[in-house]
This record gives sequence, C-alpha cells and structure tokens, in this order.
Amino acid sequence: MNHKNITQKEVAEQLGVSVATVSRVLNDQPGVSSELRVKVLSAMQDLGYRPNVSARNLATAKSHAVAFVVHMHSGKASEDPFYSHIMTGAEAYLAQHDYHIILTTVDDVSSVQSQLFSLVQEQRVDGLILAGPHLPSPFIMQLLVTQAPVVLVDNRLMEMDVNCVLADNEGGAYAATRHLLDQGHKSVVFLSGPQDWISNEERVLGYSRALRGVGQEPRILHAPSTTMEDGYRLMEQALQQWPDLSAVCAVNDSVAIGAMRAARRAGRQVPQDVAFTGFDDISWASISEPSLTTVHIYKRRMGQLAAERLLDSIENPDASATRTIVATKLIVRESSAERM
Repeated sequence: MNHKNITQKEVAEQLGVSVATVSRVLNDQPGVSSELRVKVLSAMQDLGYRPNVSARNLATAKSHAVAFVVHMHSGKASEDPFYSHIMTGAEAYLAQHDYHIILTTVDDVSSVQSQLFSLVQEQRVDGLILAGPHLPSPFIMQLLVTQAPVVLVDNRLMEMDVNCVLADNEGGAYAATRHLLDQGHKSVVFLSGPQDWISNEERVLGYSRALRGVGQEPRILHAPSTTMEDGYRLMEQALQQWPDLSAVCAVNDSVAIGAMRAARRAGRQVPQDVAFTGFDDISWASISEPSLTTVHIYKRRMGQLAAERLLDSIENPDASATRTIVATKLIVRESSAERM
C-alpha cells in the first residue's frame, strides 16, 4: 500500500466514521469512546498516516538518544529552573544506560509540529520526554500517532492514557493551605496561572478542598502565565478585590516572590500583615526576602522516573501506559512565620 499523503478523511472512510471523530481523537477531545479511540489510532498507524510532516517509525533504529523537549516563552527559557532539575535527573539515569539527551526547545513562533518531527526524523531519537503543561494536547497526540515512545512530565492528557510523571500537586497545595488555616487565617487567596494547565488545576483543587473543609469559600485569581511579573499583577488585583486578605497561596514560587514584592510595595509587611506560600521549592525560594515557605517537589526524582519509564517503553512498546505520582513536602520558612 502507498503510505504517502494519507489524510484524516481517508482514515475516517476506512473506519466508517466522520472526519470530526478522527479530529477529536487527534486533539484529545471528549465525545469518543475508548474503544473507538484505540481503533482510530490503530488505523492511522496501519495506514501510515503522518500529521503534515513525514516522520519515520522510531522502532526501525536505535540511536541511544532521547529528546528532552521544553517550552520557551518569548524567545527565552523560563525564569523558573524547575525543568532543568528534571532534565538533570533524567540525564543521570539515561547515562547509566548508555543513552544521551538532546535538549529541544519549542517556542511560540515556529511550527511546533515541523520542529519536533524534524528532530524525530533527522536526529534519530529513540523516544521523547515532553516537559511541562505548555505543550498542547494536539501536538502530543500527533506524536503518539508516529508510535514514538513518549513520556510526559508535569502534564497529562485528559482522554488518552499516556505515560506521565506528575508531582502530588493537589496534596501539596492542600498541605500549604492547611498550614495557613491552622495559623488562624480567615482570608486565604490563591494566585494561579492558566486554568488549562494540569498542575495549576490540581493545585487549585487542593487549595479549594482545604478551604471548604473549614467552611470558607475559595478566592482564586488566574494569570496567563506564572512569572514574577504575573505574581506582582495578581497581588495588586487581589489587594483591591479582597483588602481583608491575610494570606496567599501561590501556584509556584515565581508567582509568590512577585506577589510578596507587590505586597511590600503596597505597605503590607510579610508575614506580619500577609503570609505567603509558594510551590516547587526552586533555588530562589530559600534566598528571597523573606525566605519563602513552599512545597518541595523532588524534581530530579521525577526526571529519573520519566527516563526509566521511557527506556521501558522503548524496550517494551506494547506495555500499558502508567501514571506516576511523586510525593511532595511542605517546607516552612519566614514568609509564613506564625503570627504573634
């Protein structure tokens, strides 16, 4: 059979389903049964469907190279070194098994598909670790169609089972919020990032569960990203909207550090007037002024587990997908010191 230029329409005709159904599968959207979803993906693989870019089957060669894919924002790597620690953990594990990492960044301008499918085709990687919630579901689904072994870190799909490694985001946010509530805070605000990021969604759930457990209603603000600048702007908004606020749970440390700066600029002392917690425990958390209470994520361990799962998928391509949750730990520092 000629495998060139197979279209979604031809896949749909082969299965007797609509093109819309095929599109929903490729975009990880609901409305398709699990059985039909598997049939669509299998048909794409059998027919040789390739999403816009010709990508060869990775199973034909072993390069002993793995792509570690991270997102770049506005032409630069994230100010948060979170993913570099994850990559370090993955790299250490892979080196023990004679594999090396090819770091690949995806920006907002270039064609995401072309960039990564070129890597798959030309640089001959055996599998991919996709790090962070910035990478969209359709992009991940198109990679899965190529049968490339893929492991997600700090991200997951909603409708498809795929190998992923996550921190205990909900449990960590619950612990941070309980820490503040146990100190008697009656107005705890959550400063979050995009609502469609899995880690943000889970942290909001943990915060909300803790508040509702003591009969309080959640107070949540969202920003388009999770930088210090976003934290600063969100805190300004929070002080206007809830002038009685006495504590802030931030979705990550960068947001928390920016928010503390805005609180001090507004004449609020930290932690005397407003207490703060962050999430991730990046290196800046311990040296900020004041030092930041935060939820520690075992980032290198996440990288190690992702690499371990990826190598297993390379050797056993028919193995079932697994979701791995890595525990977190609350680290109490000056920003939430108990009020006298």
